[in-house]
Amino acid sequence: DAMTSNQIPPAQQVVDEQNEGSAGLAQVTFRVRCETLGHGESVFLVQADNLHGSRIPLFTTAKSYPWYTTRTPLSISLPAASKSDSVAARKAVFYRYRYAVYRAGVFHRWEQPSDGGDVEEFRHHEGEDADVPMESASPPPTPSADDTECVHQIPMRLLHNGELYTVNDVLGVTAGPPDIDHIKVRKTFSSVGSLARRNSAQSAASLYGLNSNRTSSSAKLDSSDRSKKKKVGFAPQPAPTHQDVAATEATQVKQAVHLTSSDGLIVVSAFLPVHLTRSDGGEWSADWDYEALLSMQTHLRVTRIGTVKWRGWHGNVGGGESSESGVPLDERHKVEAVLRPFNCVPVWVPTSLFGEMYNGFCKGVLWPILHNVASVYSSPSGLSSGNAEADRHIEPYEEFDAAYAEYIMDDIAQGPVHGDGGREGELWAAYTAVNRYFTDVIIQCFNEGDLIWIHGFHLMILPSFLTRRIAMAKIGIFLHTPFPSSEIFRTLWCREDLLRGMLNADQVGFHLFEYARHFLTCCRRLLGLNYGMFPDSSGGHNLAIDTNGRHVSVTSIHAGVEPPVLHQVLNHSSTLNKVNSIRNQFHGKVIFAAIDRMESLKGIPLKLIGLERFLQRCPEWAGKIVLVQVGISAFERGDDYTKTRNEVMSMVTNINNRWPGTVQFQECAESEMRLQQRMALLRAADVVMVTTIRDGLNLIPLEFTIAHLDALSEKGRNDGRKRGLCILSEFSSCTRVMRGALHVNPWKISEIATAFFQALTMSEDERMRRINIASEFVTRVTTQRWALAVMLDLKGVQKNEDAGRYAGAGLGLGFRLLGMDSKFNSLDANSVARAYRSSKSRLILLDYGGTILANDNLDGLLRFQFVKKSRALSAPTESLISTLKELCADKRNIVFVVSGKERHSLTKTLCHIPNLGLAAEHGMFVSWPTPKAGGKRRWETLVPDQDRSWRSIAITIMEVYTSRTHGSYIEETEMKVLWQYRDADPEFGYLQSRELEDHLANVLRGFSVDILHGGVEEGGYVEVRPKGVNKGVVSMHIIKNLEKISGSKGKLDFALAIGDDHCDEPMLSVMRQIGRRATEARIAKKGGQPLAPLPATIALVDVSSCDEFISSHMQTFTCTVGKKPSAAANYVNDVEDVHEMLESLVKVTTRETVHSGFYSVVDLKSMENSGGLGAGGGLNVIGGGGFLTDTNADPAASTHSFGGGFSRSLSLGQLHSAHGEPVKPKEPAVSKNLNDFLGTIDQAEEEDDDIFF
Repeated sequence: DAMTSNQIPPAQQVVDEQNEGSAGLAQVTFRVRCETLGHGESVFLVQADNLHGSRIPLFTTAKSYPWYTTRTPLSISLPAASKSDSVAARKAVFYRYRYAVYRAGVFHRWEQPSDGGDVEEFRHHEGEDADVPMESASPPPTPSADDTECVHQIPMRLLHNGELYTVNDVLGVTAGPPDIDHIKVRKTFSSVGSLARRNSAQSAASLYGLNSNRTSSSAKLDSSDRSKKKKVGFAPQPAPTHQDVAATEATQVKQAVHLTSSDGLIVVSAFLPVHLTRSDGGEWSADWDYEALLSMQTHLRVTRIGTVKWRGWHGNVGGGESSESGVPLDERHKVEAVLRPFNCVPVWVPTSLFGEMYNGFCKGVLWPILHNVASVYSSPSGLSSGNAEADRHIEPYEEFDAAYAEYIMDDIAQGPVHGDGGREGELWAAYTAVNRYFTDVIIQCFNEGDLIWIHGFHLMILPSFLTRRIAMAKIGIFLHTPFPSSEIFRTLWCREDLLRGMLNADQVGFHLFEYARHFLTCCRRLLGLNYGMFPDSSGGHNLAIDTNGRHVSVTSIHAGVEPPVLHQVLNHSSTLNKVNSIRNQFHGKVIFAAIDRMESLKGIPLKLIGLERFLQRCPEWAGKIVLVQVGISAFERGDDYTKTRNEVMSMVTNINNRWPGTVQFQECAESEMRLQQRMALLRAADVVMVTTIRDGLNLIPLEFTIAHLDALSEKGRNDGRKRGLCILSEFSSCTRVMRGALHVNPWKISEIATAFFQALTMSEDERMRRINIASEFVTRVTTQRWALAVMLDLKGVQKNEDAGRYAGAGLGLGFRLLGMDSKFNSLDANSVARAYRSSKSRLILLDYGGTILANDNLDGLLRFQFVKKSRALSAPTESLISTLKELCADKRNIVFVVSGKERHSLTKTLCHIPNLGLAAEHGMFVSWPTPKAGGKRRWETLVPDQDRSWRSIAITIMEVYTSRTHGSYIEETEMKVLWQYRDADPEFGYLQSRELEDHLANVLRGFSVDILHGGVEEGGYVEVRPKGVNKGVVSMHIIKNLEKISGSKGKLDFALAIGDDHCDEPMLSVMRQIGRRATEARIAKKGGQPLAPLPATIALVDVSSCDEFISSHMQTFTCTVGKKPSAAANYVNDVEDVHEMLESLVKVTTRETVHSGFYSVVDLKSMENSGGLGAGGGLNVIGGGGFLTDTNADPAASTHSFGGGFSRSLSLGQLHSAHGEPVKPKEPAVSKNLNDFLGTIDQAEEEDDDIFF
C-alpha cells in the first residue's frame, strides 16, 4: 500500500478545514475492516462534505490484517456551540466521511454495501468494476446516486476537545450507531474502569456487528461466536499492544479459524485448469477452464501446480519430445511465461512416463479398484480388432486366455520391492516417478505457512514425499472418486503404500461420508489404526485417524457449482440459439437428456433397458418422449469402451426399430461437449437422467437444476413444460445432496421404468416442491463455499509450529511422520555415561522382551505358540548375561528387570545373575537382589492376592466370547487372565472386546481387580488383573525400599529406565515425573525459571512419596525402544542400541579398577592434582615435553623416576623398580573411585573421552 509522496497527508491533519469557528480539536484514529480488498488495493478516507479534498490513506500489516488504520490520529475541529442553537440542532451536527478503494494507486470505486456482506459469506470478485484510468494524484469522482447510501457519520456531541478516540468501521456498513473507543479519558469521569470495560465490550462486539442494529445484536453475536466450533468469517481483531501479555494469555479465548488474503495456498492437480492454444506462428495463449472445479478465483494467494494438456500428453502419439508428443522442449519457456499471469506452474513430465502413470496405473489399476470393481475373470487391457463380427466370435476365448494368464502369473516379487520385471512393477514405478516430479516443483513454489491442497487419486503418495522435505507444511488431499470397501482395496499389492501416503497428509477429504467410512475401515483393517472424534483447537471435535501420535482429519463435504458462471453461459446468445434449435428439433416431445462417458460404470445399457421396459408397459407414450443420449468417448478404457459402445449402439438400433425416433444417440469427444454445449442441452431438456453404477463427483444434475431455476417463477410455471426433474442413481455422489430428485437403483430395471412414468405424470405441486428442494443445495453450497469449508478444516489442523514436534521414520514409501514431544531426541550415551560415573547411588530399570531381548509378541502366530507352550521363548545371549553381571557387580548399582512375563520364565533365564532384581507380571511379583546365583528365588507380591475366585468367573465369561469370535484365545498366568483378539477380525473383535469389557465390569465389580483394554495397536486384548498393579507402581515400590536393598542410607542420584511398549509407559511416566521433581527442587534453590509443562503423553501420578529417597542432584534418563510417541524423554532405535549403551556403562565401571603395575594418563593427571606428583610427592613435570622425573634426579636423564624409586619409560608403559622388577605403586597415590580422579579434569579434556562411549 505504498503511496506517492503527494498522496500522504501530514502527520497531524485538520480534517474539517471549513469550520473556522471551532470549539477545539479531537484526535481520532480511524480503523476499518476491509476483508474484500484484493491484491494491490488500498483504502482512503475522504470527507463526505468535501469529496475533492484531501484523502487520508489507511495502512495495514500482516499481523493486523484485515484492519486498516490511519498512521496517526487525525485532528477534527469541533463546532463552537452558540447560545442560539437548540439542543436538537446541536445533536444534528455530524462528521461525515466515506472510504474510497484504490487499485495500484488509481481510484477504483467507492465502498459498497456488498463489502460488508455477511460473516458467513465467501465472496467472489469477478463482478467488480473495471479500473478508472485516472492520475494517481487526482481526486476521486463524485459518487453516483446509487453510492450515496454508504456514508459514515459521527455525532460531534460525542467528541470532546483534547481527547483521543478510535473509530472502528466495517467497509460498506454504515447502519447502526458508530463504534467509538475513548482512549484518553478526561479526569472529570469518575468511573474510569466501568467506561473502559464498556468501550472494550463494545469494540469486541462490533467485530461481528453487521446487522442494522449493531449495539443490540453485539452480545448475541459474541456468544454465538464462542459457541460455534468453526465460524466462517473475518479475521479477529488483533490484541491491543498496551495490554499486559500475561493477562492476555490467561484470559484469551480460542479464536475461530479464518482465511485471509495473506494466506498462501498451493493447489496441486494432475492437470492445470487452463486451456492452451498455439498459433501457426508458434505463439501460445491460455485461458481458464471455467468448468474445471479448481479454476475458481478467490481472494487468497493461490499457486496452481499441474501438467498441461497438449497434443500427445498421454505419450501415445508421436515420439520423443516432438510437437506431436506434448509441449516441445524449446517452447516450454513460452508456456511458462503464458501461465505466469494465471499463477500456474507447469510440471514437465516425459509424456511416455506420464502416459504409463495415467493410462496404465491410474486408469488401468486404480480406477476399477476405487469404483469397487475387482474381478479375476476380467482382462485389465486388450485391443479390439475393429471388426465387430470377428470380435464377437473370438472374444470368449481371448477373455478366458487373458484372465487365466493373469490369474496364474506372479509378476510381483514378495518383499518391500514392488515388481520383478512384471507389468505391475513398471506401472508402479511410473506412478512413483511422476509423484516425485510433482514434489520437486511444489518444493520450489512453497513458502513457509502455505497450505498445500492435493487433488485426485493420481497423487495419492505425494504427501509421503512432501512430509519428508517440508514436515511443517499443512497438507490436505481430496479424492473426487469413490473409495472402495476394505475387501476390494486390499486386493491392491501397493495398498499399504497408498494408505500411508494419504495418512502423511494432515487432512483427507471426500465428497461423501460413505467414501470416508470406507477409507476409515481400510485404515482400521489394513493398518490397525484407530479413528474417532478428537478435540480440536476451536473447542469442538473432528473426525480423525490416530496414527503415530498425529491426528489426520477426515472431511466429507460435497462440492457444488458456481451459479453466476452458469447463468452467464445460459444467457449467452449462442446458448439460447442452441436451446431453441433443440426444442424445435423435438417439438411437442418431452426431452430426457443424459450425458455419460462410454464405459460400463456409467450404466448406459441399464438406462436403455429401463426405457424399453417403460415403453412396453406404457405404449401410449411412444412418440411423445425422446431420450437424447450423449456418449463421450473414453478411449483410455480400452476394451471396456469398445464393448460398451457396441452394446449401446446395438440397443439404440433395436429401440428405434421398434419405436422410431425414441432414442437420439450421439458420440462425441470430450472437447466437443464443453460447458456451453452441455448447458444448452440441459436447458432444452425437461428431465435429466444419471443411472451410473458407481460414480464419484458428477455435477450434471446440479448444472441441470441451475438451468431450470426459473421454473419456480410465475413465467416458468406457465410455459407448459413439465421440466426441472432429475432421475438419479443411488450410487452417484450427488444423490445425497439432491434430495428433490427421483432416486433409483439402476440394477432394478422396474425402478427406472417407474421413474420415467413418475416424471411424466407428476402433479404440478409435487414437481415444484422437488425443484425447490433440489435448488436449495445448488444455490447454498457453491464451489467456493465448498473450497472454503475444506480449507478452514485444513488450516484448523493442530500442527505444532515447533519443527521438533515432528520426526520422520521409515525408508522409501514406508516413511511416516511421527508426532511427539519437541525434545524427544535420541538418547545420548555420553550424557548417560557422565551422569553414571559421577553418581553414587544408581537405579537401572529394564524391560525384558523388546528391550534387552527381541520381542516375541510382534508376530501373532509366535505369540499363540508361546501361549500354548508349543514353542520355546527366546533366551538372552551370553554377551547380554555378561553385561548384566558386571553391572550388578557394582555395589552402587541396583538393577531390576521389570517384565510382563511369568515368574518361571524370568527365573529360567536370569536367576543365575547375582544381585539382579526381578519383577514379574508387570510388578505383581518382586524378587529383591541377592548375591546368591542360581537356585530358587524368593518372591513377594506387590499387593495382597488372597481371593482368586474372580479368575474362574472371568475365564468362564471369556470362553463364551472366544467361542463366537474366531481368532481369539485366552491366556492365563499366575496373576492375570487375558482375552486376546489380535488375530480376529479387527472390527468384530473390537466390538466383542467392548462388550466383554462391560460384561466383566458388571460381574466383577465386587472384586479388587482392574479390567484393562488394549486396542489392536497394543495387541488387541482385554485383561483382568489384581487392582493397583503396573510397572509404575512397582518402580515407586523399589525406590521406597532402596535402603533395604543396598543397605546404605544414600539417596538416589541416578536413574535409567528403558522400555518398548505400552505396558512400560507407566514406568517411564513415573520415573520421568520423579526426575522432574528433583530438577524442580534444584531449580528452586537457584531461583531459575520454571520448567515447561510435561507433554500430553505422560499420565500424571502423585510421586511425592518418593521425595525423601531421591537426591535433588538426581539425573533421570527415560528411554523407549523405537521412534514413536511415548512418555519417555528419549529413544533408541533397537535392542542392539540398548546393549551398546549398557556395555558403555560397564566400560565406565571397568575403568574404575586400576590394574596392578599400570597407570593411565588420567591416573597420572589425577595424581598430579592431588599432590601425588610434584612437590611433596617427589615427582615433577619438566618442560613442555611432559617428562616425569624425580626432584633430585638429573633433568637430562632418559628415564623418568617416581618418588618411591620407580622408573618409567618414555612410552608410559610398565613401571619398574631400580632392579627392573614390577612393583605396585603406593596405595595413597591411586584414587579410590572414578569420581575422585575424573572430578578435576577440565571439560575440554573430558570431551575427548566421548568417543570411548
